[in-house]
Amino acid sequence: MFDTAVYETLMLALDDGAVTLPDQGPILFLRAELSPHLARLPKERLVCQNSFKPDHEALKAAGFDVLPPETETFPATQLTLLLPPRQKDETRALFARALRDAPEGGVILACLPNTLGSKTIEKLLREIAGETEALSKNKCRAFWTVKNSSQINTDLMEEWIARDAPQEMEAGVWSRPGLFSWNRIDAGSELLADSVPENIRGRGADFGAGQGFLSREILQHCRHVEHMTLLEAEHRALPCIAQTLSGFENWDMKWADATKEGGSTPYDFIVMNPPFHVGRADAASLGQDFIRSAAKALRGSGQLWLVANRHLPYEEVLGECFKTFEMLEDSGGYKILRAEKPKRKR
Repeated sequence: MFDTAVYETLMLALDDGAVTLPDQGPILFLRAELSPHLARLPKERLVCQNSFKPDHEALKAAGFDVLPPETETFPATQLTLLLPPRQKDETRALFARALRDAPEGGVILACLPNTLGSKTIEKLLREIAGETEALSKNKCRAFWTVKNSSQINTDLMEEWIARDAPQEMEAGVWSRPGLFSWNRIDAGSELLADSVPENIRGRGADFGAGQGFLSREILQHCRHVEHMTLLEAEHRALPCIAQTLSGFENWDMKWADATKEGGSTPYDFIVMNPPFHVGRADAASLGQDFIRSAAKALRGSGQLWLVANRHLPYEEVLGECFKTFEMLEDSGGYKILRAEKPKRKR
């Protein structure tokens, strides 16, 4: 989640007249996040896009027009606003799609804090678009380009879009830019997969499933598991999960915020490598919310298996939510925790 300074600087480019707000027609906002600053734009003309379930649902609940989460071809608008994501290849693809779909003379306007490499990201836009302009304020940088087809590097545009497609990163595991540990199997997830016993049984769930690696390992090695349900909030991950688990039948996946949508059917066990970032900031509370949600979604005799960075403070909330828990391993900066028998409020 971006802070106020980013939105203020983005809006400054419009308020100062550096970029003209069109008098009519839709305005596209890619990777939009709900913010009071959106009130400075004509709501009835704003078309938002965000494939991350919590942000997508927050925008919809506030009454904004939000594109379906799988949208990768955008409406042609004279102005496209854009908050670049964290991973550069994902940003490259977003720039390429925005330029591809904008009309001639359309403006692409983006903004980032200086601490997140705003000049470097502006350079990416210039590399594909030909020219950019910029202004700096509030320790942020707003930068923009006007689409001129004669200057666009079309070969690079096609390359950047192709690079964003789901791809096999290791044998049987598919991923794409922007997902957690997108180009390698996460060491913590590998440690957790090795720790789950082969005799685990019943119906399981994978909260924050990412590319589907953990569920693949369980379905491959734990023959008593009847079914796995994968919950993942980033819609861009779902095609990767479908490829990763294409050789299995006893699973399903849901585009869901695991902190709020744990499911109505109780699980026998849940595995997770919970996220601990909100946007670009550390937030251990997010992992704690995953644990609370898991406790509600488990049967009375259910088990939670999780991996976490050693420093993350999860033990207290495990004690609040479960009758017993223990650390099974502490290795390589990670800890494996198992909790059993969720507590029920009377």
